[in-house]
Amino acid sequence: MAMDPDKVNALTSWPPPHSVWGLRVFLGLAGYYRRFIKDFGAIAAPLTQLLRKDSFLWSEAAVAAFASLKQVLFTTPILQLPDFELSFVVDCDTSGSGFGAVLQQGTGAIAFFSRPFSPHHMKLAAYE
Repeated sequence: MAMDPDKVNALTSWPPPHSVWGLRVFLGLAGYYRRFIKDFGAIAAPLTQLLRKDSFLWSEAAVAAFASLKQVLFTTPILQLPDFELSFVVDCDTSGSGFGAVLQQGTGAIAFFSRPFSPHHMKLAAYE
């Protein structure tokens, strides 16, 4: 399984957004390919934080995240198709800011999953 080269080219040539709306459009299209990209949530976290109410400020962290996300979209590996005759392996990892998983068979990845923790979950963890 591979990403559509035309859409990847459109994303890699995307100009930096100047508004929340422009960032939402970029992240929406990039998010469609999140299962192809290891640590997508961690890479995109500085950008998704800009979507909060009254927090859109295009900083150096946002520039770095935007460039990094475009780079991994361009260089992402091709995922293998699952073979339901073989067993699956799920590798999971978590940090203080998010969690991720890789679905694998043999030496190849089938899908990636990664998400940052929401502020709501971080507040709940502080009370435990």
